[in-house]
Amino acid sequence: MRGMQAVTLTVHGVLVPIEPSEVSPVIWEALVSGSYEAKEARWIAKCVQPDDRVLELGSGVGIVTALIARVDNVHVWAFEANPLTAALARRVLNANQIENVSLSQGVLTAGAAQELKFYIRSDLWMSSMDEQQGPYLRVIELASQDIDAFIARHDINVLVMDIEGAERDLLSKAELPGVERIFLELHDHLYGLDGIRDITRALVSKGFGYDPRGSSGPCVLFSRDDKPRVYQEEAEWA
Repeated sequence: MRGMQAVTLTVHGVLVPIEPSEVSPVIWEALVSGSYEAKEARWIAKCVQPDDRVLELGSGVGIVTALIARVDNVHVWAFEANPLTAALARRVLNANQIENVSLSQGVLTAGAAQELKFYIRSDLWMSSMDEQQGPYLRVIELASQDIDAFIARHDINVLVMDIEGAERDLLSKAELPGVERIFLELHDHLYGLDGIRDITRALVSKGFGYDPRGSSGPCVLFSRDDKPRVYQEEAEWA
């Protein structure tokens, strides 16, 4: 499979120009079969509404980023720690002529800026700040930014995140001012039910509640209020 010529795949309606050698065989098969981030792609419309200002942590190759960006009058600030993956995401956004995304290679954490180690693995969705998550190819150092300051500066009201277990610490420590909805993938295989309890307690203490209307398995939506909401897919049906 490796060494093949670049192709343009269509994954969840998003154009993905990519060479097989740029990702692991596991990721390549997921892209070709359409299983890559399939659950996130299906449920993200339950979270993001027209006019939202979205912060996405862990953009991956940019497929979910592109889907978010297609919602009417939305602006997205996306972060991806892995420089190779961030380059793929930029290519995907360019191929789909998406201009309402500000994509950065870096990380956001709660509190003052700090130097962090990021472990790059062959399966890009396994790359993380957790050294114990499995064998890695190399380590890079990243300077973090404070997530609460970023949220306040850009008037963010929606947080989307898939950050391979780092959500436990981030959601426990961040204040998340002005955020109305949080859509995240839980990684219970890394922190068990204790981690899910920590995340749930932290978000409840900030006024969020588990929202089953936008949740499926490990992909969950937390909302601050119970007001009626018109989701993008409902607007399309009207």
